Amino acid sequence: MSTPGRTLPPMDADERATLESWLDFYRTTLALKCDGLTEQQLREASAPPSALTLLGLVRHLAAVERFWFRRVLAQEDAPTLFSSDPDASSANSGFDLDESATYEDARRIWQAEIEHARKNCASRALEDTGVYRDGPVTLRWIYTHMTAEYARHCGQADLIRERIDGSTGV
Repeated sequence: MSTPGRTLPPMDADERATLESWLDFYRTTLALKCDGLTEQQLREASAPPSALTLLGLVRHLAAVERFWFRRVLAQEDAPTLFSSDPDASSANSGFDLDESATYEDARRIWQAEIEHARKNCASRALEDTGVYRDGPVTLRWIYTHMTAEYARHCGQADLIRERIDGSTGV
């Protein structure tokens, strides 16, 4: 089963391929939820009082990619995204939009972070660790956490997209 541009992860792959495939599946799902919308629609809030938007989700997940795959796993000194606080976690980064925030910029940054994440993971084993809260965290755990993060936000994206134009599925 697949959707144009998105393939269901293999059901008989090894652990690493399974983890990577599910993460990529949800990355693609979010991109598909945003396809075909105007800049204004991408900034449309889900439902009052929530200010959650598809643009905010893309920005947030760019920050989350950077945090887990660069700052935690690779211990890079990568500045935070969408926050002036250099010590900020990615938990709330990206959701708040100002007038200068655009989907084109957010998508470019998000895709760059995904590519950087892939490079950081390519030579590492699932047992390799980064440091989070002064303790070790494995790449396996990060992949699992990121899949859950994307799945949760893709569910939100489903509801936002349906509210915008009635589109469901994908």
